[in-house]
Amino acid sequence: MGDQEISEAIRGHGLAIENGVHHRRDVSFGEDRCRVRNRHAAEVLATFRNLAIALYEMDLERGQARARSMGTWMKRQTFGKALGLLKG
Repeated sequence: MGDQEISEAIRGHGLAIENGVHHRRDVSFGEDRCRVRNRHAAEVLATFRNLAIALYEMDLERGQARARSMGTWMKRQTFGKALGLLKG
């Protein structure tokens, strides 16, 4: 594998991750429709969205997620349940 092929593989992997995360945040949270313009507020919202996705994935990995979609899973969540996931 040459330098060019390695470079393309790395770039393709990064784009796939970015597109996957962005798609998930947009579909689940309507991120593209969000009209928050303050940079810091937008970063905080993105952090919360990423946290919610991570909690959902943790729940799936543990085999405890009872919902088939993240949207349904989020509707069933409470702060206590989320905290329990974080505590393990």
